Amino acid sequence: MSEQGIIPIDQILPNKLYLVALMGRPIFPGIFTPIMIGNPADVKVVDEALAGDGLIGLVMLQNESENPTIDDLYKVGTVAKIVKKINIPDGGVNIFISTLKRFRIKKTLNASNPIVAAVEYLEDEEDDTSEVKALTRALISEMKQVSENNPLFSEEMRLNMINIDHPGKIADFIASILNIDKTEQQRILEILNVRKRMEQVLVFIKKEQELLKIQKKIQKEINEKIEKSQREYFLREELKAIKNELGMTTDAKSSEYQKFRDKLNEIHLDDEVREAVEQELEKFSLMDPNSSEFIVTRNYLDTIVNLPWNKESNTELDMDYARKVLEEDHYGLKDVKDRIMEFLAVRKLRNDTKGSILCLVGPPGVGKTSVGRSIARALGKQFFRFSVGGMRDEAEIKGHRRTYVGAMPGKIIQGLKLVKTKDPVFMIDEIDKMGSSYQGDPSSALLEVLDPEQNYAFRDHYLDLPFDVSHVFFIVTANTLDTIPGPLLDRMEVIQIPGYIDIEKLEIAKQYLIPKSLEKNGLQPNQVRYTRDALLFIANGYAREAGVRNFEKNLDKIHRKLAKHILETLPEYAERLAQHYGAQKREEVMNYIKKAAQIIDESNLSEGPGEIFDKIGAAMKNPPAEPPKKKRPIIKLQENEKFVIDKAAVEKYLGKPIFAEEEVKRADRPGMAVGLAWTSMGGDTLIIEAVATPGKEGLTLTGKMGDVMKESATIAYTYTRKLVAEKYGIGQEWFEKNHIHLHIPEGATPKDGPSAGITMATALISLVTNRTIVDRIVMTGELSLTGQVLPIGGLKEKTIAAQRNKAKHIIIPKKNLRDLDEIPDHVKKGIEFHPVERYEEVLALVLPDK
Repeated sequence: MSEQGIIPIDQILPNKLYLVALMGRPIFPGIFTPIMIGNPADVKVVDEALAGDGLIGLVMLQNESENPTIDDLYKVGTVAKIVKKINIPDGGVNIFISTLKRFRIKKTLNASNPIVAAVEYLEDEEDDTSEVKALTRALISEMKQVSENNPLFSEEMRLNMINIDHPGKIADFIASILNIDKTEQQRILEILNVRKRMEQVLVFIKKEQELLKIQKKIQKEINEKIEKSQREYFLREELKAIKNELGMTTDAKSSEYQKFRDKLNEIHLDDEVREAVEQELEKFSLMDPNSSEFIVTRNYLDTIVNLPWNKESNTELDMDYARKVLEEDHYGLKDVKDRIMEFLAVRKLRNDTKGSILCLVGPPGVGKTSVGRSIARALGKQFFRFSVGGMRDEAEIKGHRRTYVGAMPGKIIQGLKLVKTKDPVFMIDEIDKMGSSYQGDPSSALLEVLDPEQNYAFRDHYLDLPFDVSHVFFIVTANTLDTIPGPLLDRMEVIQIPGYIDIEKLEIAKQYLIPKSLEKNGLQPNQVRYTRDALLFIANGYAREAGVRNFEKNLDKIHRKLAKHILETLPEYAERLAQHYGAQKREEVMNYIKKAAQIIDESNLSEGPGEIFDKIGAAMKNPPAEPPKKKRPIIKLQENEKFVIDKAAVEKYLGKPIFAEEEVKRADRPGMAVGLAWTSMGGDTLIIEAVATPGKEGLTLTGKMGDVMKESATIAYTYTRKLVAEKYGIGQEWFEKNHIHLHIPEGATPKDGPSAGITMATALISLVTNRTIVDRIVMTGELSLTGQVLPIGGLKEKTIAAQRNKAKHIIIPKKNLRDLDEIPDHVKKGIEFHPVERYEEVLALVLPDK
């Protein structure tokens, strides 16, 4: 005992301590605090300490571990006196400690369970008193500011800080309550020099102050936004109340909500649809107009309320009117028109508004799309067309899900929204040219759309509600059926539209193409007259394809040149006009002419003459008024000018013919035969050439043939060797000494199909016998290995191609006789058909015995 009866602390502190590992932060000397002990090993340490002097060492873990050893601990810790121990039901203890002094581990006495070490106690290193005093005041002053701005600092903490009498303890206390990293706190614990310790703590206080400033700034900005938002909300509510009092419309959102609500009440919807739409509408009413979801929901509701859920066209089908429309819009196509009229008659008798699916198949330019428009006009229904050629994304048909940015419904729903009736005519063009990719297969997506058994509840991905599209009359177009998937083709009724012969093109030009082209190019009706020979010359020399698209382009080209001619010869017309008015008006007329010529020089000749004359008329301030009393005397004078287009004029305007007369495909030497082929562009003539060269026996095939055609060539070669040996006595020696080359021009065009067998055999036999086949005879038919002639398809298109090639005789398989009934008489006119069953009959026709 000392004189005062108190034992100094360094005399009662033991050199050996039980150590407790701290998982969290280090604990500084001079602190009274509770600690929760849960680890059984640490509980045992507490019990051992309480059994002795009640002192334990508290050291922070460097590496967290469930069973730490002394190597996992820092070397500097704090000795503490256990004041009270409270047992916890889970087996742990809660102890209240009073920390006394720093210590450093000198030696390990027991590395684990329990950790015991020999320690040395560390004293604070005192520095210059004046500096330490200044630092003490600075610490207290700065911490006062921090505590004022931080609600976590209690009044008790402030009092404790002020009442601490030792500078080192003040630094320790502040370090223990600052929100800094635990490794930084451990570093402060290990600093023995009081001045350095205080300086380090002061640095951390400054950092805390900076953080508090930033936090305060952020909090202020948030509060200002909240206050502004609240203020705007109250103002909007007041404005809404004022508008309600005045009977005015409220905000845009409420207005749109009411619009959607009114439209929804007018529509009769199924329970499932109405429930889903009501939910969306309710969600819409609660949304913030500035949110992105608001726009998405508004567009969705707009789509729903503008769809024709119940609206039908309610037009009565008039068969006479329908026939009249079809006849007005298209020349010929009797079979097509009859099929359409039969189809419409069934609809009328059944009084069935359910839609159907027609597939119009034919070469380009034959009027498939215009037939669809005519059907819509005949039915008195709205028409909507879209093309699926090259489409690779099924979302184009069934729409995008609303989870995607910029989502929109597919073409079906878009079309229905546009036409505003649930029973329109939909035309889907180029269905044979759809593709597939990683984005899906649009042809598979069309299966549901074009199936009457499914499309009464069609679900677009965007809409995600069942919509009845079974009332839509679907018309699809294609150039060929080969690339249309079988399941899709099975859902459609196919109508073949064949190509046109030159006589048909002539009538189409007279009735439709010439008036349309004259109007398009600014010429007056009846201002241009074509001779019959000129139109036939265009059809055969410049537009020999199956359709009439190129025919129309050539007419446009002629009319553009005529328009240019009219404008270039305007001065001549003007001179005649001046003579007409007489000498008194001559000066006025000549001024008129000069202005007109200037306008013509500045005009773009792609404009129609009518448009340019309108400009001339508008530019004239004082045009001659009399006589004649016409608004545009120059136009009147030109109306009397007639342009007669004959063969010579056609060649003048269009240049030399693309297809010259001598380009008609003819077999004019041995080894040649003319066959008939069917392509997606319509019927075509196919010339086959064969030559023999001395050399090794064999057969070479060129002309980009497909596998089927190559097999046909092999069969024809084998059959030829057998037939010429039997009929002409040409033995195998000839074939052994000659190599045969069979070619089908043009070499870059792919060719395939089972209809060229007899043509190939004819070319080979003509070569071997060195005889030229009968002129103007063409053929089609597949050949079997035993000499049978097998049936083919596309006879109508092939006959049209034969007409264009000036053929007089066509050899066809006998089994195709029934197809002749489907070919119009004017197409068959001038052609003799020869049905055959065996190749011997073909040979008798093409190479008759001398």
